Amino acid sequence: MDPQPAFYFDLASPEAYLSAERIMTLLPVAAEWIPIRGSQLPALGDAAEQKQLVEALADARSLQTPRWPSPLPFDSEQAMLAATYAKQIGRTVPFALAAFRQAYAGGRSLDNDDNIVIAGSACEMHPAALLKGCELRTVRDGLSNATDLAIERGVRDVPAVWVPDEGDGPGQLFHGDDQLEAAAAALSGQVPTQ
Repeated sequence: MDPQPAFYFDLASPEAYLSAERIMTLLPVAAEWIPIRGSQLPALGDAAEQKQLVEALADARSLQTPRWPSPLPFDSEQAMLAATYAKQIGRTVPFALAAFRQAYAGGRSLDNDDNIVIAGSACEMHPAALLKGCELRTVRDGLSNATDLAIERGVRDVPAVWVPDEGDGPGQLFHGDDQLEAAAAALSGQVPTQ
């Protein structure tokens, strides 16, 4: 089976929030949403710069002005474990969108279990199961393995879209919200016409 494109994100990244809100309408094929530890990437963006960028992009796109959680950046480890648990039970996209909206539309920090549980509840994840899932070794290993694979593929910051090569090559990487259109163009060449 050929690998599918991947959308790498960390819930602590405001820029990843913007990408998450529009990626499904831009890419011609579905990308697998993969939570990773952005803190382990070599070029994790500066929070102040990301804040300015996201505010400018939201204004340019006539989107709601972001409400910033305090602190920013927040410690996303528990939220990323929750996102990995959501991935393991087939709820990555709804959980990630709900969590991103909690953080950047609601101004609630995701270093707080209550806010993580609210995001989980929005996509019908039981609060106790979600918190228990964050403690599972398979979830911790899953997040570590996903982060390691992202680094192996060359991901240096989030958001990032990885487009597999048609052969055995390493694929292409597109970093940042401003590269989603380029990722879509790269994928369009791989989509068979009917």
